[in-house]
Amino acid sequence: MLKAQARPVHLYMEANPNPNSLKFVANFMLVDEGVSFDFPDVGSADNSQLAKELFNFSAVQRVFIASNFVTVTKSEDVEWPEIQTIIRDHIKQYLESGQKAVQASFDKDPLFDENDSEVVKKIKGILDEYIRPAVEQDGGAIVFHSFQDGVVKVLLQGSCSGCPSSTVTLKAGIQNLLTRMLPEVKEVVAEGI
Repeated sequence: MLKAQARPVHLYMEANPNPNSLKFVANFMLVDEGVSFDFPDVGSADNSQLAKELFNFSAVQRVFIASNFVTVTKSEDVEWPEIQTIIRDHIKQYLESGQKAVQASFDKDPLFDENDSEVVKKIKGILDEYIRPAVEQDGGAIVFHSFQDGVVKVLLQGSCSGCPSSTVTLKAGIQNLLTRMLPEVKEVVAEGI
């Protein structure tokens, strides 16, 4: 009888603009492209055993999982050199065991809804094509929340949540792009920060 071989897992760490967050990048996809999962606390991690386990480390404040990476946000009273290797090793061992990072499945694309107005479809398309890749590079996500009276509301997730430079990214980057490409958009604000 042949024994199944464990998947070779390679992880490397990347810093990002949020000094309290660190991105742990794997050599394979953890979740579907364009889908992300933000766990601001252990109570929100029902569909991710990995996130639950990471919250067992007292320094872990938030866990974010997207494409091929896990972003961990730590408490301010701990420095990364004290915990980064322990967290990296835990993520690596978890992934080597063959378990999924997130247990979720979708019947339809969670980003797009056929009932969206044409403007909302365009906003979501711009966010997905132009913004998502850049923000994921920094270990986070900015997700469409709503559009009303010219105001686009977005949710900041992962390293973007609580990041000192997120306001600059939001106003100078995303708002400028959306207002330039869509005259219906007047302002972009972050919801829930």
